[in-house]
Amino acid sequence: MRKTEIIAISVDPGLKKQMLRLAKVEHRTISELMRECFRRYYTKNELRALVTKGIKKSKALGIKEKDVEDIIDELRK
Repeated sequence: MRKTEIIAISVDPGLKKQMLRLAKVEHRTISELMRECFRRYYTKNELRALVTKGIKKSKALGIKEKDVEDIIDELRK
């Protein structure tokens, strides 16, 4: 039984050519490249959301950027 699922995507011919070229150069499949692209995209968005949440929380607590290092140092003691 398959452990993966097939997903079809549409790309323009130019992008397909770039994908095929990169896959060949890196000795990888298109699927491997697309999985890596998605993981990176997802991670980037998760990090952005975390940073946004941290900024909102720091504003609510009245923490300024200049205070961050002192707070970290105090928590590490």
